[in-house]
Amino acid sequence: MHYAALASGSKGNCHSFCDGERTLLIDAGISLKQVRLRMESLGLDHRTVRAVALTHEHSDHIGAVGVMLRNTDWAFLATPETKVVVERIHGIEIPDNRWIPLRAGFAVDWCGWRVHPFTLPHDAADPVAYRVEVNGFNAAVVTDLGHPTALVADHCHELDLLVLEANHDVDMLRDGGYPPILKARILSRVGHLSNVSMAELLASVLSPRLQTVVMAHLSEQNNDPELVRVVAAEVLRGWHISLHLAHQREPLRPEPPTALAASH
Repeated sequence: MHYAALASGSKGNCHSFCDGERTLLIDAGISLKQVRLRMESLGLDHRTVRAVALTHEHSDHIGAVGVMLRNTDWAFLATPETKVVVERIHGIEIPDNRWIPLRAGFAVDWCGWRVHPFTLPHDAADPVAYRVEVNGFNAAVVTDLGHPTALVADHCHELDLLVLEANHDVDMLRDGGYPPILKARILSRVGHLSNVSMAELLASVLSPRLQTVVMAHLSEQNNDPELVRVVAAEVLRGWHISLHLAHQREPLRPEPPTALAASH
């Protein structure tokens, strides 16, 4: 199984999982052209994409849905609430034959993969994160949450790969130039995960099985990648876990967990 962060940040998010035959994208926050170019730059075949799983309706996660609907035959996995809002935002209708309905807390079978959406505390209609299980490989993409919850932690146990939000440093955000209302939203319990909260959640889900951690959705204005790396590395001290930072502009393809396991 190959994972790649095609883009991650406030200007657009898209993650991919590929088993060599089919690819599932999580979120569609960058253009269809960029999805194809970034996959190709990583040695991945964009022709294997079969579906897009949507986490919620904010623009940096759904910006390309309309173009993808018109120019591909991909299916869209989404909860009914998210589907309705996405359709209203884009002025589109996702036909039933292109929609795979989801319900938070209930796994679905997609092409032999187990895709399990679970609820997050975020200011959206029905926000979810995803746990993906394929042939013994377990991964989760967990971004856009205001605070760690026991439910989120439960779904992040016994993973091989974890993609986890590290959106902001609280002091940088408070001292920065964002309007007060935006600062309050980000800092709220349905906003975004701070470095401190990220560390709390990460520490709670460590296990000998976990091989790869990817820090995601870093704010370009309110965080410092090196600070994120230091905070996460301190949590991972003593564990044989590979740490990576996803980027807004450059795609990332970490070494596959199976190869990591063989090298340890």
